[in-house]
Amino acid sequence: MPRPPRIDLPGIPHHVVQRGNDRQPCFFTEADHLCYHTLLREAALSEGCAVHAYVLMTNHVHLLLTPQHPHAVSRTLQSLGRRYVRYINDTHHRSGTLWEGRYKASLVGDGDYLMHCHRYIELNPLRAAMIADPGEYRWSSHHALAFGDADPLVHPHSAYLALSDDPATRQRLYRDMVMVAVNPDDIDAIRLHLQRQHAYGSERFRQAIERQLGRSVGPQKIGRPRKAEEDQRPSLEQTQLSLGKP
Repeated sequence: MPRPPRIDLPGIPHHVVQRGNDRQPCFFTEADHLCYHTLLREAALSEGCAVHAYVLMTNHVHLLLTPQHPHAVSRTLQSLGRRYVRYINDTHHRSGTLWEGRYKASLVGDGDYLMHCHRYIELNPLRAAMIADPGEYRWSSHHALAFGDADPLVHPHSAYLALSDDPATRQRLYRDMVMVAVNPDDIDAIRLHLQRQHAYGSERFRQAIERQLGRSVGPQKIGRPRKAEEDQRPSLEQTQLSLGKP
């Protein structure tokens, strides 16, 4: 059976996951994390992708990024993959593949959907019982978004910036949002949409994507997070889809 084509639209956030081959580690030392971080920043800048959130786990990575051009996500991951695999093989005296085939990606709607993806990504180390607080994990976007630490990789999404005009207040609100009790249904929905590479968002968001692509990008009815507000604020998604702004 042929693999379904990836959904790749400029101006729309993509939630991307790439795993180590056979779930084996893709990071072995702190220097490996730093190298990946640097190479990702260079590739994203070169290809025109804005990275909004990320986490570098031992055997996989999660990215939330918005491409500005068609195929920018795939070109970013290809460039990054080639350079990083070469670095790992040379540094650790190994050979062969590092990644588990193709990365998976899901388009993400604005509003609560995007913020749920932020939280899902940055809470990965906590769910893996590696830490008790996301602020304890070095290799994620949480330090930049929740505390204002400098991170040249992170380009905040407009939905994050809309939390408050005051940076300190915005960071506090973001910390509170990340640490609120997580509904298991939200986690399951994000995982399912990512695994199937479906668009994760409101019914209107899915329909707008389908009109652009001319094909289905998910089940006929997609659940919405509690207190989602995008149905009351159509201009957010319409602006995102028409102008391609992150």
